[in-house]
Amino acid sequence: MANLPFGVSRLDRIIGGGVPPGNVVLLVGESGAGAREFLYTSAAMNALGHADDDLFDLHYGGLEGDTSLPDEVHYISFTAGAGSIEREMTYTMADEIVEAAVSEITFKDFSPEYFQLSPIPRDWYMGEMTTLQDLGEQHNRDGVMSALGDYLTANAAGNLVLIDSITDLVGAVNDELAWNEIAMLMRGLMKASHQWGGLIVVLANQETLAPTELGHLMDAASGTLQFEWESGGSQRARTMVVRAFRGVLARLESENIVRFETEIHEGGLDVSDVRKIR
Repeated sequence: MANLPFGVSRLDRIIGGGVPPGNVVLLVGESGAGAREFLYTSAAMNALGHADDDLFDLHYGGLEGDTSLPDEVHYISFTAGAGSIEREMTYTMADEIVEAAVSEITFKDFSPEYFQLSPIPRDWYMGEMTTLQDLGEQHNRDGVMSALGDYLTANAAGNLVLIDSITDLVGAVNDELAWNEIAMLMRGLMKASHQWGGLIVVLANQETLAPTELGHLMDAASGTLQFEWESGGSQRARTMVVRAFRGVLARLESENIVRFETEIHEGGLDVSDVRKIR
């Protein structure tokens, strides 16, 4: 099967066009250091390849080697709807890219299942329920983990799935949802991804995880891209470190590259082709 691109153009070119299908990639980092921007860029560029050839060629370029776009792009959130995510994406890349790309992104909002674990008033996240049928359906919601599993089973095969974010589930840990279930979710994703043959990208906020929790997530993923702030002189720079990544890390190490400086421009986040940091 053809490789699947991240949608981050220079990185994809460096690693030969993309990653083999059947991978689960963890994006982890400090707030604002680039992990979320990477997620937005990945969603938008893979969708843009279906939505607008001219914009895709302008901002991403041609696909490298044995690489094909995923058939579909699915963006999963536990706390935000499509409108909020689209607005956030415009802070990372040009409006014309986002406007074209969102037509080819399927947004799935698990707010109802997520917030039922909390005392948050239902109308804050459900909006207005106008019929008795709507009201009845909300009293029979699946748990968030069950609903997520059903959605992935139905939609992950051969596609790009972006999960924003696994640390939202960590924040919901209580009597109904335990940490070991989240760790098992990641291991289950890794096992199922081989059968699905797509690419799953999972976002995590490093600052909300204990070191052992982060270690569990990294150990369950095919590879981890870690985003950090680094200070040099009077400026702070975003950097991306490629951690143990099967099928990708060896290519980078052969070029003596495991740490990149990153930048954000109108085409989203990308690695710098000016300076690569060892």
